[in-house]
Amino acid sequence: MKDVNVGICGLGTVGGGTFNVLTRNAAIIAGRAGCNIRITRVASRRGRDDLALGDIPFTTDIYDVVNDPAIDVVVELIGGYDAAKELVLAAIGNGKHVVTANKALIAVHGNEIFEAAAKAGVVVAYEAGVAGGIPVIKAVREGLAANRIDTIAGIINGTGNYILTEMRAGREFSEVLKEAQALGYAEADPTFDVEGIDAAHKLTILAASGFGVPLQFEKAYTEGISGITPYDIAHAELLGYRVKHLGIARRREEGIELRVQPTLVPQSHLIAQVDGVLNAVLVDGDAVGQTMYYGPGAGDEATASSVIADIVDVARIVAGGGGQTVPYLGFAPEALEDLPVLPMEDVQSAYYLRIQAFDHPGVLAKVAAILSEHGINIESIMQKESEFKDGRIPVIILTHTVQERQMNLAIEEMEALADIDGQVVRIRAENFN
Repeated sequence: MKDVNVGICGLGTVGGGTFNVLTRNAAIIAGRAGCNIRITRVASRRGRDDLALGDIPFTTDIYDVVNDPAIDVVVELIGGYDAAKELVLAAIGNGKHVVTANKALIAVHGNEIFEAAAKAGVVVAYEAGVAGGIPVIKAVREGLAANRIDTIAGIINGTGNYILTEMRAGREFSEVLKEAQALGYAEADPTFDVEGIDAAHKLTILAASGFGVPLQFEKAYTEGISGITPYDIAHAELLGYRVKHLGIARRREEGIELRVQPTLVPQSHLIAQVDGVLNAVLVDGDAVGQTMYYGPGAGDEATASSVIADIVDVARIVAGGGGQTVPYLGFAPEALEDLPVLPMEDVQSAYYLRIQAFDHPGVLAKVAAILSEHGINIESIMQKESEFKDGRIPVIILTHTVQERQMNLAIEEMEALADIDGQVVRIRAENFN
């Protein structure tokens, strides 16, 4: 069999996992690829004594890999934006194929990278960047190629999902976050995870692959989970819902919705039952209906599974002497649609509202009147006398679907009432029917 030479840049968690799986399962992978995949050189800022590199050359300079004429495929696992972008563009300039697990790189610079790769006639593959070990990009680009996809939604950050799962026991956000950091699920600076930036990177890529639009990360709406309380989680449960931190992309006639937010999901829905650090992605196609892809969204060998699947795809092309067979975003460049990302004011959703009301006569009537004036129908109201404290009582309202613009106006008017204390808490709700 022909040899295809691979250079790995980055020996962190995913890089180490990729090295181990490639070497451990070399015979199986070769049988599937139809060629021998050889690790020819590895580069990392620091060595890994726990990896059996043997005679494989090690370097601290990633450009030793990029500039090695024997290497066919550069595997970028260093992460980040700038250095990774320069590395990938240099590899493309040298005529090398690229496999990456870097969702931030693709979401922010993917349009430029794919254009350069197309001119150079090389492949850039990025499956591992979206949902770790879950092969959702292959499903969307290839398995569902016959479908018009209208909705992609999912739990695409395991840290946030772990925190919300643990908070169902009544624990505070700050307490669970510290635990997640201690367990290695969250970074010392957890902003990307808990404020939705990491999920927005992934959702941007999913939306582009599903809808046939350019990557538009800068237009994604992100809302984190740091403001979610055990009280709201418990009352959502009483209403038959579970709070999940979701990425939601929806195609509409006038554009696409692209948002990451805490979301109420019916407890009966499969996605509501995905707990801990696991990920799940729901894809709604017109021919197939709803499909869901579930599994580990991170981890060394789980993510390596997706990295190596991309390496196998590229190796088949190299061994066969062909070129790019699947378009980078699943659509031919000339078929991409210039659909705008809709502003949040145009998004449609149902809403959970928590209002801290003074115990005055007619408060509920005033609130109901404001909602009615803005065309907002109430599905249910919850008020417990046992929660009356210091002259105030929380009122929980669940609404029917309405445009965000209308809800913004209604909340502004409710907060201006003398009978309402503080700000109205809102969490959007989705049924995915």
